Amino acid sequence: MSYYNAGHKELKAINSVYPGIETPDDLYEALMKCWTRETCTERLRHKWSENNKTAGQCAVTAFLVQDIFGGEIYEMKTARGLHCYNVIDGVAIDLACEQFGENAKNLVYENNPIQPPREERMSQPGKRERYELLKQNLERGDREIRDRFFFV
Repeated sequence: MSYYNAGHKELKAINSVYPGIETPDDLYEALMKCWTRETCTERLRHKWSENNKTAGQCAVTAFLVQDIFGGEIYEMKTARGLHCYNVIDGVAIDLACEQFGENAKNLVYENNPIQPPREERMSQPGKRERYELLKQNLERGDREIRDRFFFV
């Protein structure tokens, strides 16, 4: 797994909206097949590729992580703007940090503010639509995802 704090098996889903997704590792694996150019924020779509699927996915991914695992969404300042990540039971999880490549190791997950209220962030142009599309992609999935995650 290539995300910040991968492997925390003690972090478990608080709801069963997506059967088979029990840990952040499970969600990350599923999202690798669900992130698309259309779920990427418009200003970073030029950076999105099959080799950089997490580009521009931080906010919509953080909302989905919160739906499944609870916790809070935090944001940090980066050279590209604000970047969102989750804190669940005191553990920072960032499923979208891979977009920063080698610079991901320089991201600081301490002393950052909690994101403004979710509805405020969802009101930003295109954000709710991208979030809903990512959820649909996860719900629909391709044959491999359905076999592994949805028909367990």
